[in-house]
Amino acid sequence: MAIPPVSFGQGSAIWNWHADVPLAPSVIMRALTVVTGCAVVPMGDDDPPVDAVLCDVWRGDGEFPVAIDCYGPPSEVTEPAAAAEVASLLRCRILLADDTLIPDRHVLATADGTLRPVHVDVSETDDGAALSNPRPCTGHDPWCSRWRVPCQQSWWTPDRVVPGLAA
Repeated sequence: MAIPPVSFGQGSAIWNWHADVPLAPSVIMRALTVVTGCAVVPMGDDDPPVDAVLCDVWRGDGEFPVAIDCYGPPSEVTEPAAAAEVASLLRCRILLADDTLIPDRHVLATADGTLRPVHVDVSETDDGAALSNPRPCTGHDPWCSRWRVPCQQSWWTPDRVVPGLAA
């Protein structure tokens, strides 16, 4: 099945996440259903509900080997909040891209729902990007220095921490 058009479902965004625990796709989709309040169905579903979120989950490499792509999540649910809630429900860590477009900079959602900007090691594999070794983005560390200005201009400024749902 092709990626749905922008008008499909309740939202037009695409969420691309990586989880550190090898959970079954059905478990991930159930958690996403709870968090979004929408039906979440696998890509390729022959007859998805009109307001369904399409989800593709596959196994790759690295410390965060489970890739989770959601197509058409509801616009009233913010991606970072959703990732934090899913991480809390599944008791895992989830990486999501931040607003800098820096390939090694992400937001880390921890099992208690805390969100913070991090830098990760990225290596390309046959299964896509392998992400590992998350380190806090502080703006002063060697991995931040080459991207310092974009890190400072991000909504996720260095050292920003949003306390967890369960903290």
